[in-house]
This record gives sequence, C-alpha cells and structure tokens, in this order.
Amino acid sequence: MSNKVKGKCGEDKAADFLIKKGFKILVRNFRYSRYSEIDIIAKKDSILYFVEVKCRTNTSFGVPFEAITKSKIEKIKKGVSYFIAQTHENFSSYRLSAISILGEKIDFVENILQ
Repeated sequence: MSNKVKGKCGEDKAADFLIKKGFKILVRNFRYSRYSEIDIIAKKDSILYFVEVKCRTNTSFGVPFEAITKSKIEKIKKGVSYFIAQTHENFSSYRLSAISILGEKIDFVENILQ
C-alpha cells in the first residue's frame, strides 16, 4: 500500500472518529499553498478545529505525533489565517489539533499549542 493510500485511510479513520465525537467536518485536505495543507477542518459547538492527522502502522519511524514538527505547525498556522480570512462564518475560537493513528489506536489532542 502506498503512503498516499495509507494517508487517505488514516484521514478517513480520523474523520469517522471526529464525527462519532460530535464534530461536523467542514473541509478535508484544505490546500493553501503548493507546499502544505490542513488535513481536516471541523467544528464543534462554535469552535473551529484545524486537525493534522498522522498515521503509522508501527513505530519503526517513531510515533505519529513526533512527525508534527515546528515547521509543520508554522505551515498550518498560515493555512489557518488564510482559511479564517476567507470564511464568512463567525467562530468563538479555534484550535490546532492532532490525531495520531497507530495501528487501530487513535489518540486526539484538541490543542497542540498548549
């Protein structure tokens, strides 16, 4: 299975997980430059969540959360700014979040900037 297919599978699992937790998926794979994208943009109540999804089948290359670097977070922040500037909906706040999928185990961190 290619990395692209694995990534899509992981994002599908993450979206299903969020929906079961009461989130509404607004956008998937939001591209804001040719270098980066936001995997999932979701909302719950009046909070907007920008979710980075990392998926691994084993820990040979580390745990999924370790792949979210400072550089990646900075790219996500730029995308957040762009998305918020483009939307006409008001949100009380937003969070940069992450979902780690390791095999069948899913971990969700609602705010990775804390």
